Amino acid sequence: MTIEVRVPNLPESVADATLVKWHKKAGEAVSRDENLADLETDKVVLEVPATAGGVLKEILVAEGTVVVAGQVLALLEEGAVAVASATAAPAAAASASAAAAKVAPSAKRLAEDTGVDPTNVAGSGKDGRVTKQDVAKAAEKPAPAAAPPAAAAAPAAPVAPRAGRTEQRVPMTRLRTRIAQRLVEAQSTQALLTTFNEVDLKALNELRTKYKDKFEKAHGVRLGFMSFFVKAAVEALKKYPVVNAYVDGGDILYHDYYDIGVAVSTERGLIVPVLRDADQLNFADVEKAVGNFATRARAGSLTLE
Repeated sequence: MTIEVRVPNLPESVADATLVKWHKKAGEAVSRDENLADLETDKVVLEVPATAGGVLKEILVAEGTVVVAGQVLALLEEGAVAVASATAAPAAAASASAAAAKVAPSAKRLAEDTGVDPTNVAGSGKDGRVTKQDVAKAAEKPAPAAAPPAAAAAPAAPVAPRAGRTEQRVPMTRLRTRIAQRLVEAQSTQALLTTFNEVDLKALNELRTKYKDKFEKAHGVRLGFMSFFVKAAVEALKKYPVVNAYVDGGDILYHDYYDIGVAVSTERGLIVPVLRDADQLNFADVEKAVGNFATRARAGSLTLE
């Protein structure tokens, strides 16, 4: 039975998406709920899961194409079995499968973004599993330096000017495009004010040093500075409620809740997930939520909510 693989329903306020990557090729076997492709909107990256197991029969939309909700992306033959290549060696296939199984999903995604071959990375995880940190370290290693040229007997002649200079034009992702638009909008729609205040954090640092080990043992998460900053921001908003408000036409709309945005840097750009009802969270809740945001943002698994 042939099944149409369609673009899932897009979040509210998102009109379309860009198909940035296929994770399967035509003719390859797929499992039910396996991610077939990534769709990037200007806010989040969405996955296109397989609704049934079988073989990806045909890909109808190429990478880089803008798609809309409900659009057919590919055809999937339910229950079919992929035909192995006649030249493929069973031992080699088994070895490749074993190597892939030892790569964590987050490490695999980062490897795809950085161009690192995870099968050539030494794993530091359990049973030699390649972690995201292993891939990140491999990506940071500089390329081998070229051998120095042999010394010339006579002074070198002046280098002639280059015949031409080339440029490379790379399209921005939807996320980076949105970031650029927001930065420009901020300059034209907000009253910008820069102010500097020095704060003595000696007492805070001493408090953190005194209790960080006990805190981590009790809650399973490190006591960082972010929870202190979030709590301080909440107290400031309570003291000055006009800061937690915005102008709506002829009215000022005040909020009786406290949502704090936490900036997270990722390979795709800067994302600011929102820590909702921060006044209801304790220090451990804040640290866990921020850590979860950072992990999911860098893995591209944040939802619009």
